[in-house]
Amino acid sequence: MRVYRPMKEEDLEQVIAIEEQCFTQPWSLESMRRELEENHKMAHYIVACEEDRVVGYGGFWQIFDEAHITNIAVAQEWRRRGVARGLLQALEEQYPSLGILYATLEVRAGNEAALALYVQNGFTEVGRRPGYYEKPREDAVIMWKTIECANGLL
Repeated sequence: MRVYRPMKEEDLEQVIAIEEQCFTQPWSLESMRRELEENHKMAHYIVACEEDRVVGYGGFWQIFDEAHITNIAVAQEWRRRGVARGLLQALEEQYPSLGILYATLEVRAGNEAALALYVQNGFTEVGRRPGYYEKPREDAVIMWKTIECANGLL
């Protein structure tokens, strides 16, 4: 049974393994540790677990009433099983208690699977950052979403 829960220090080795598998410029163990220990007022991270194994993780920085999604990553062998969608939903469940009204993110222009996932979850493209990513150089698509609750806008 899949569980989504807050990231803990003991998850970091598995999280970094996923980070290195997914990204050409992965976050370091030290950077992720700082996010948990020193940036905990702004940074919110969760993991997706199958039994004792971390199969994905995601997070955002809260900047006033906005969630800037920093990472969504899923271990290669767990892709196309709803993990990323579940991570997005679990992150969004935190928004009302934090007063978050908007969510934003950047994604590689060539990452068609991620773009489709974000569009299916209510994000729209609002701009591009030319040459934002390196290794390989690629544009970033800036996406935005207005958060809604059961009674309409928060």
